[in-house]
Amino acid sequence: MAADLGAGTLATAEAAAPPRHAPLFAAWQRLSTRIVGVLLSFLAVALVVIGATLLLSWQLEGSAAAINVTGSLRMHSYRMGMLLTNMPARPDVAAAREEVRLQAGLISDTLTQLRHGDPRRPLFLPPAAAIRGNFELVERQWREELAPLAGTLLRQQSLSATDARMLEGRTARFVAAADALVQQIEHDSEERTFWLRGSQLMLLALAMVGTVSIIYLFFNMIVTPVTRLQAGMERMRERDFEVRLPVDSQDELGQLTNGFNQMADRLQHVYGGLNELVSTKTAALEGQNRELALLYDSAAFLQQPQPAEALCEGFLQRLISYFGADGGTVRMLDPLRGNLHLLVHQGISPELVEDERCIKVGDCLCGDAVERKVAVVHDMRRIDPALSLRCHREGYATVSVFHIYAQQQHLGFFNLHFREPTVIDEGRRALLDTLGQLLGTAIENRRLAGREREMAISEERNLVAQGLHDSIAQGLNFLHLQVQMLEQSLRAGEQEEAAAIVPALRAGVEESYQDVRELLHNFRARLPEGSIATSLQETVDKFRRQTGIPVELAADSDGAPLPREQQLQLLFIVQEALSNVRKHAGASKVKVSLSDRQDFILSIEDNGAGFVLDELPARGEGHVGIHIMRERAQRIGAQLSVQSRPGEGTRVELHLPRALRRAA
Repeated sequence: MAADLGAGTLATAEAAAPPRHAPLFAAWQRLSTRIVGVLLSFLAVALVVIGATLLLSWQLEGSAAAINVTGSLRMHSYRMGMLLTNMPARPDVAAAREEVRLQAGLISDTLTQLRHGDPRRPLFLPPAAAIRGNFELVERQWREELAPLAGTLLRQQSLSATDARMLEGRTARFVAAADALVQQIEHDSEERTFWLRGSQLMLLALAMVGTVSIIYLFFNMIVTPVTRLQAGMERMRERDFEVRLPVDSQDELGQLTNGFNQMADRLQHVYGGLNELVSTKTAALEGQNRELALLYDSAAFLQQPQPAEALCEGFLQRLISYFGADGGTVRMLDPLRGNLHLLVHQGISPELVEDERCIKVGDCLCGDAVERKVAVVHDMRRIDPALSLRCHREGYATVSVFHIYAQQQHLGFFNLHFREPTVIDEGRRALLDTLGQLLGTAIENRRLAGREREMAISEERNLVAQGLHDSIAQGLNFLHLQVQMLEQSLRAGEQEEAAAIVPALRAGVEESYQDVRELLHNFRARLPEGSIATSLQETVDKFRRQTGIPVELAADSDGAPLPREQQLQLLFIVQEALSNVRKHAGASKVKVSLSDRQDFILSIEDNGAGFVLDELPARGEGHVGIHIMRERAQRIGAQLSVQSRPGEGTRVELHLPRALRRAA
């Protein structure tokens, strides 16, 4: 009952207390604080009672000394009166007068001592107002009546009967006042003695009540909870896991009881929830099976022969479906220029696609992750909105960056965008890293396959070139020999007609021979390692050395790398255009321009003779090179345009729009 009342009182106090007292209340909830508080409270009360007892005893000692000192006033006053009365009859008057002065000094000293007190004895008058009033009366009678009369009589040579009666009366009044003062002090001492005994009885009662209270409190605060815990542990030992102990306090034993209940809950859960544990393990195995299924499906898909865009599109679609992402992207790295080109995307706004179609390594969050070569999961809520990132404006809460590797080579990275805050744990990070390696291996295999096809085509062209060399070139050489023989045979006949034909045949044979040699060179040419701008530079330098015609090359190449098949076709188009310039234009200056950004634009311009475009079909085989260039442009999805006027030169321009570009 008392414990319930105490708990209720504490609860009421906790509800009513202002927030600033919460730490004090929390401190009082601790068992150690309450034990120390109870002991200190009893100690404080005991010290107060003991102090009161000591004070009363000290005051009683002072009052007793005051009674003795006040009682001595009567003796000194009577003795002084007797000395004054008998002084004329004594032979030693001077000695009597000196003794009278001594008694008067003792009375004055006694009154002074009573007024000021002496704490060392101790000696002091009680602080009651009546006692102080009587003391003032006694002191006034001495100072105003008895002391002046004694001084007057001490100076006289004889004592009359009137003076004797006056001295006797004033001495009696002074003694009566001193007796009254003594009685008041004795009455005050009796009262203080009563209070002293009462405080002693109170101290005894306090000791008894305090001992019983401390035993009761300690029993409730310590013995009962410990006994209850011991009983609970006995039941727990008997495997009664349903045992729960009431938590009656928030102190250490209450926390221990709460921990016991939590332990009982855990044990009951462990022993009684085996099915739940089996279900949890089954769910974990199902999650692992889903990861394995994703890996198997992705690996099977990435092994299929298809373009890089289709590979990345299917790969990204599987990741978004598995992880529940709201969008994603795949970017390829151009290591030569340090650019990151957006290859495929899903669920991303057109504005974000346009802004981040091509970013530099180190720019933005994704470029920084590529520069540091670490996989990162960005919590956009923790990033300063003042950076004005597009992902912030698009409303994404989580953006992940995982890299695409193949044989320790960094090819790019892929993103997953989540509008809701998403946590990607270590297991999922490892899964995404593995998937990035699968995608990188597939892309690298595709590039290797492209190089293999290039090698096969190059070998085939080498065979064609060898066949042309062995057939057409030798035939033309034979024709050249026959013409020489014709020239020799005709010398004997119609020399003028033969002389007119032979130079034309010789020029035609030489031209054909140069065409064949150029064709052999073009077929045997291989695309060097590097960008398209590097390949164009080598082609332009070779043309300049062979023809002596100045060539200006202006290349602005900052777009995504082209596949090697497209680069090879573009190189053949440039070679064919320069061949036409050499054979037909008669130009003194050539300019080759390359603008490689989102769209690919390539132009070859000369200041030669030019021609009429409408007459081109009528010339037949003489300008078959333009048809070849158009066929090559059609193979890569580009558009070829030719602009020319007689006397104003010729401009050949190839345009490959961004929608038809393929990734390397």
